[in-house]
Formats: sequence, C-alpha cells, structure tokens
Amino acid sequence: MNNHVAILTGDIINSRSIATQDWLTQLKAILILYGDTPKQWEIYRGDSFQLEVTPLKALETAILIKAALKQHKNLDVRISIGIGPKEYNAEKITESNGVAFIRSGEAFHEMKKQTLIINTAQPKLNETLNLMLKLGLLTMDNWQPATAQTVMVALTNPLAQQKDLAKQLGKSQSTISEALLRAGFDEISQLLAYYAKNITNNDTFTT
Repeated sequence: MNNHVAILTGDIINSRSIATQDWLTQLKAILILYGDTPKQWEIYRGDSFQLEVTPLKALETAILIKAALKQHKNLDVRISIGIGPKEYNAEKITESNGVAFIRSGEAFHEMKKQTLIINTAQPKLNETLNLMLKLGLLTMDNWQPATAQTVMVALTNPLAQQKDLAKQLGKSQSTISEALLRAGFDEISQLLAYYAKNITNNDTFTT
C-alpha cells in the first residue's frame, strides 16, 4: 500500500474558448498545492496535464480542479483517476510509470461523455464509484462560475463555516448557502466521505 499513488490525467474542455493564461493560472494555482513541476505534476500538449497525489486525496483534488476551471463560462475538464503502484519514479511525472499510470491512461481513453472517472484494482468499487460520479456530474457539469467559485473556496477551507466563506468571498451568508445548495455540496461531501472510507480499505490496493 505504501507505494500506491493516484495519478490524475486530464485535459481542458473548450480550452480555446478563452485566453490560455486565464485558465492556465487557475490550473497551476491548484496543481502547485500538491508539489512541484515536473516531478509531481506537468502540463503538456498545451491543455493536458498529469498530477500525482495520495489515493486518499485523489477525488477531492479532481473536484477541486473542476471547480477552479468552471469559474470560466463554457470551460470544463476531463479527469481520469488511476490508483495503483508506481514502479518507476522519473524526474518528470510524464516519464514515470507503473500500474497507477496505466489505469489512469486506460480510463482516460475509455471516457466518453463522463468528465470524471476512477479506475482501481477493484471492479466492484469502480462500478459503484463511477455510478455515483455519473449522478454527481449531472450537477457538477452544470455549475455556473459563481457556484464553482463557492465550491472551490469551501473545499480549500474545510473547517470554515458559511459565514467565514461569505466574508472571504464578499457575499452574504444566504448567497453562500444558496450556492452550496445549487452545487450539491452536501451530496459531494457524502460522496467524498464514501470514497475515503472505501479507498483506505487494503483490498483496494490489491494488484
């Protein structure tokens, strides 16, 4: 379990709809929270990226990236999460290798309309999590910029109360409450709790 990692492979949807610097700055601000480039993360081919995080943080990180990018109208992101061993540790993440990378790449190439997918060693867990994600994405894929901003701030300040979020965003508490309700934030929190409970089960890491 100790050498298991989560690899997020992603690309930006409609990246050409706004100036590159606008979304690139937003993306880098999130990626840099998890380490340095190019060891832990790298942006390549213009609008694609790869990021290594702990398995426990993978889903929350993917949703945080989505919230960051959806602050721009018409922008979205596709992300596949692969969990497993990392056998080769290169200076650049795009040159590292292992089961986690393979699972992430396979899942990414199999993605159709779904914008977030998970691939672990456990088919039943994959099926459950991906069904939950499909339902969650019915809401997340339709976040408006102000809603996405509220979600991002809530995720990066997990101990903050709504009044604290309101102060940080310069909005009323009722506006924050309504935004989190529209975002399905309670349901997302339940999804993250379910994920955390199941992803820390040793059986998840059977290769």
